[in-house]
Parts: sequence; structure tokens; C-alpha cells
Amino acid sequence: MADYTLEEKDSFTVLGFGTELKSDYTDFAGINKEKLDFWRAIKQDGRLDTLKAIATNDYIFAVNEAVNNKMMYYAGVMTEALVPEESRVIQFPKGAYLVVKGEGETADELSNKLTGIAFGQVLPEAKNIAYVGGPNATVEMGQRNGLVFGEMWIPVVRK
Repeated sequence: MADYTLEEKDSFTVLGFGTELKSDYTDFAGINKEKLDFWRAIKQDGRLDTLKAIATNDYIFAVNEAVNNKMMYYAGVMTEALVPEESRVIQFPKGAYLVVKGEGETADELSNKLTGIAFGQVLPEAKNIAYVGGPNATVEMGQRNGLVFGEMWIPVVRK
């Protein structure tokens, strides 16, 4: 089984800009292309820099959340500030979180790798925890030795 930990986290909020993912939830290639296109757009139009300027730390969040039966995807940061544009405050609950650590050559590779491990290996094999919905996030934490490192945070309940 993949390397993971269970951690208790206080509730926290992430402020982000988002997009609706239109691909079927089983179309991983389509979803990944939409996510890549979204990241390219928010880097080019300055929205990511706007978020980084008000962040309380260096973490960049890639958040998946179901909203009104739509698959939403956000780029966000931890912050107490608000920005006037089309942003969303995403509330993460206090409680147990599945945490999967990893690294990749790019932020996108890191996100795909962690998502695959968490949802493809850990959660299906775990006997003591279950994901029951709510926002989950890949957290890009920095770079070392030429690689992007970070974690996937998924709120879970103990069985």
C-alpha cells in the first residue's frame, strides 16, 4: 500500500479562483487537460499572482469540490483577505485527513501522482477510513532538488 498518514487538522479556508470541469468524471485525460488549461490561464492573466500576493504562506492549493452537482476545480491559497473578482471561499472541516506526500517534476505531475495514489490505492484499500465527500486538495508546498513537493489532503471519517 502507498505511504500515507492520518492527521487531525483544524478547520481552514482557502480562497480560490475556479472553473467547472465539463469532462465526465471517468475521463481522466479530459479532466487533466481542463486542469492544465485552467492553470495556464490563471498564470497568464495574473489571477495566480493576485492570490499569491495575499497568501499567509507559500502553499498553492489545487482544490476539487462538488458544488450543485458540478465538478469544480480551484487554484487557491490560505488567506484572511478577500479579492473582489470571481473568487470563492472554500471551507475545509476540522477532523481527520488522509495525507499523501510526494514529489513531481511539475505541479501538474505532482497533483496527478498524489490523486492517483490517494483515490486509486489508499482509499480503496483502507479498512479504517472512508472519504464521504467535501473539498479535497493537492497542496504544492515548494521545490527541492529540482522537484515540486507537496501533499494531498482529503477529509475522511474513521470507520
